[in-house]
Amino acid sequence: MADRSSRLLESLDQLELRVEALREAATAVEQEKEILLEMIHSIQNSQDMRQISDGEREELNLTANRLMGRTLTVEVSVETIRNPQQQESLKHATRIIDEVVNKFLDDLGNAKSHLMSLYSACSSEVPHGPVDQKFQSIVIGCALEDQKKIKRRLETLLRNIENSDKAIKLLEHSKGAGTKTLQQNAESKFN
Repeated sequence: MADRSSRLLESLDQLELRVEALREAATAVEQEKEILLEMIHSIQNSQDMRQISDGEREELNLTANRLMGRTLTVEVSVETIRNPQQQESLKHATRIIDEVVNKFLDDLGNAKSHLMSLYSACSSEVPHGPVDQKFQSIVIGCALEDQKKIKRRLETLLRNIENSDKAIKLLEHSKGAGTKTLQQNAESKFN
């Protein structure tokens, strides 16, 4: 009897390892999908896309949109088991991030620094700036998988802001260079 019970327990232990491997693989697929979507979006908004002909840009955008559509057809969902307190903490943390994101258009600089303090609250490393202690306590109340997802979302938002800042600087630089060239051409015509 005990032998049969121990065999069954051993089988369940092996299955538990496989279930965890399945969850990890599905989570990796979810993350890969996010990365692919971000990369496609980044290419569509890149400085290189602005410097090619309209026909080439249109063709590349069609390809990018096709890839975006195909990527969005991949549906993978790994549900996290949460107790009521973890569920409430996740809702609260998500609401805080959403509020900061909604403020982007009004005050990008302040929203970026607020996101940095939220990210610092999720990081186990020594923070490079202020830590939002209230947000940190909320995130600690979340399930471990949710904590990782919150941190990844903040990383993505900060990366998108950084890429937007770079694109704006490049655009301003190219406009400035174009204006300078026009001024030089105008001056040479009058001299």
